[in-house]
Amino acid sequence: MDSKEKAGSIAKFASDKKAKSILLLDMEGLSSVTNYFVICSASNSILVQAIADNVEDKMAELGIFHAHKEGYAGGRWILLDYGDVVTHIFLDEERDFYNLEQLWADAPSEAFEEKKE
Repeated sequence: MDSKEKAGSIAKFASDKKAKSILLLDMEGLSSVTNYFVICSASNSILVQAIADNVEDKMAELGIFHAHKEGYAGGRWILLDYGDVVTHIFLDEERDFYNLEQLWADAPSEAFEEKKE
């Protein structure tokens, strides 16, 4: 699975648990650390944790495990590092404050929209 496909899978798994405003940032050529950011948010910390749990569980079912997880206990900003894809799951107000979309404004971005079957 390439980086873009992995980012799309993570976005879908986040969407399955009602993540909002899911954005994929193509970091290739801008970051030596990762190829994609997946950024999403939720209205409360319990939902932020549920989104992270679902992403982690579904990726594990695909045999893909994160190298690092940060922020889970607080549930305000959870980072799941899959190497070539880093996932940021924010509480709404934390996302507004840190504004990664603006910080990485040079990165090509695409909003995730689940395909209807």
